[in-house]
Amino acid sequence: MSKIGIDIEKAKQILQQGGLVAIPTETVYGLAANGLDKNAVLKIFEAKNRPHFDPLIIHTNSIDKIKQWVTDFPQWAKQLADVFWPGPLTLLLPKKNIVPDLVTSGLPQVAVRIPNHKLTLQLLESLDFPLAAPSANPFGYISPTTAAHVTAQLQNKVDYILDGGTCDVGIESTIVGFENNSVTVYRLGGLAIEDIEQVVGKVNVQLNQSSNPTAPGMLKSHYAPTKPLFIGNVVDFIKNNSLKKIGIISFCKDYNAEKSYSKILSPTKDLKEAAHNLFAAIRELDASDVDLIVAEKFPDTFLGRAINDRLQRASAK
Repeated sequence: MSKIGIDIEKAKQILQQGGLVAIPTETVYGLAANGLDKNAVLKIFEAKNRPHFDPLIIHTNSIDKIKQWVTDFPQWAKQLADVFWPGPLTLLLPKKNIVPDLVTSGLPQVAVRIPNHKLTLQLLESLDFPLAAPSANPFGYISPTTAAHVTAQLQNKVDYILDGGTCDVGIESTIVGFENNSVTVYRLGGLAIEDIEQVVGKVNVQLNQSSNPTAPGMLKSHYAPTKPLFIGNVVDFIKNNSLKKIGIISFCKDYNAEKSYSKILSPTKDLKEAAHNLFAAIRELDASDVDLIVAEKFPDTFLGRAINDRLQRASAK
């Protein structure tokens, strides 16, 4: 099993030596390596069994550092960064050659962000290279929101797990770029579109479910449990599967159904709380003795959009 702790110096040394460290962020735990070291980055793909066509996000602690690795930091990006960094926002920017093509899957843009977690920001401040860090889980499975989740999923495939407690946001960052003269959202996440539009005006939304993604987290099947997950009318689903034990993911309603196991994400109808609890709820149901999982469709506004996106991708297979 991987060691768990809060030793930033130990994490730094492992990363400098080309090793893997799981890091906490406000979104989910990431599996981190030196983002400028191709051999170190390759270890991420191997540990996760992640296909090389799925690009990674690099993390650091300042815009000045990011400017060392991108050819341009345009005005729209500066506007968003000034308001939302550190935070659950990832920007797609044109990369310099110093960033390995392996990180970007050969694409000309690199995904960058400054995470909002005290422990990881201290680690990033001590490093002169960015950390490439997709979610610290086997490829396609539920993203981890605690150090224990990382241990359960990756076991001895990571050299050290930096324990920063439970992730506050609980779903991945929102990915934003610029295409056809418009600020474009490529992945829904922990920063709501409505909040982005308060800063840069109306945005284009391009959520391709693709086997050849232009940004991380765009694959059709992703974030998935091992048990079948469906989205729809919970009452009808229970009636049509009366012989099955069913796990229920609901926003705020208690269905109180026989032969079911319910996870209510927010009794107070708070979408932020629901997002925070989403992956842990899916994980708990997946580990239970239910046969099937059914989820309600959430309100399609603010973080409800990102919740629906994760559920849709989790149900795709």
